[in-house]
Amino acid sequence: MTGTILPYRGVMPTLADSVFLAPNATVIGDVVIGADTNVWFGCVIRGDVNIVRIGQRTNIQDGTIVHVSREKYGTFIGDDVTIGHLALIHACTLEDGCFIGMNATVMDGCVVEREAMVAAGALVTPGKRVRAGQLWAGAPAKHIRDLSREDREGMSATAPHYVRLAQTYREEAAAATAHSHG
Repeated sequence: MTGTILPYRGVMPTLADSVFLAPNATVIGDVVIGADTNVWFGCVIRGDVNIVRIGQRTNIQDGTIVHVSREKYGTFIGDDVTIGHLALIHACTLEDGCFIGMNATVMDGCVVEREAMVAAGALVTPGKRVRAGQLWAGAPAKHIRDLSREDREGMSATAPHYVRLAQTYREEAAAATAHSHG
């Protein structure tokens, strides 16, 4: 089970063997994706005019777009990051363990620090820095409060959940393929 993997100007994406790439997800160009990361249905990751680097155990949920800026910024996504459905991640840095809510937009030059959260529907405008342990929400997004222990526990449980979910998808796809050829 794999999506579309395309070169751009002769550069092919590099995906670790354990990456789950949904059948209708697309990865293009200078993209490197680490072990156990999962890219869900309808996602597009375009490393065409700059680079995209994605760490390990990160989950990029359905319909998300990850892109870059030609002049200044690639996109750098750390380990154990959760990116909710329909997010737009554009030419920014998402540090380890951060959480981007559904339908959120993170723009050029932004940095979302370790274990910070961007709420669903938020718009983080260009150049902003979301500090570690903070929750930002709104359009434009601003600091709302510091994250509670419960918030952090919920965030840290999400990446392992998606690693297990992706493994189940891989196993069921392999079983279905074996059965259809059996």
